[in-house]
Amino acid sequence: MSKVIKNGRIVNDDWQILTVAEGEEAAALDVPAGRVIVPLATWLARRDELAARGDVGVWFAGNEGPEALADDIGHVAVIAVSFPKFVDGRGYSTAALLRTRYGYTGQLIAFGEVLRDQFNYLTRCGFDTLQPREGRYTDAQLDAAVASLADFTEPYQASVLHPQPLFRRVARVGVKA
Repeated sequence: MSKVIKNGRIVNDDWQILTVAEGEEAAALDVPAGRVIVPLATWLARRDELAARGDVGVWFAGNEGPEALADDIGHVAVIAVSFPKFVDGRGYSTAALLRTRYGYTGQLIAFGEVLRDQFNYLTRCGFDTLQPREGRYTDAQLDAAVASLADFTEPYQASVLHPQPLFRRVARVGVKA
């Protein structure tokens, strides 16, 4: 069981993320019982079977967009987005699209090379759960990371959390609206 940061708190997480080994077909992936998160290709190949279980989530690779899951957003238990490298920012767009364009309100997990310096930006894009690679951080480092989520109380730019930029959120004295 790995530790994750969920809604600003460190909690144990029992979701199991399945991956496809090289040479293995996504449609033939052995999906065990319990709370599992499958690759998008597996979900698309076995949609009816997996949706009926009610305890299956879907994860996106960096090159996959949320439009492929648009019709099933209400049928998945959780959605996760992989960050294979810290320089790959496509997952930020995927999260923002899921929250704003597709109206996804369930648990949204960022996993993989998820670094402390990115935590604030990830949450601003709509992720509510952050799962750094196992063993990357100690408990003390995770505690410090959680505390740092509140470092920036009033971001200037608009985001999923703050749909209006600062200049629209703050009323100025002497300025007519």
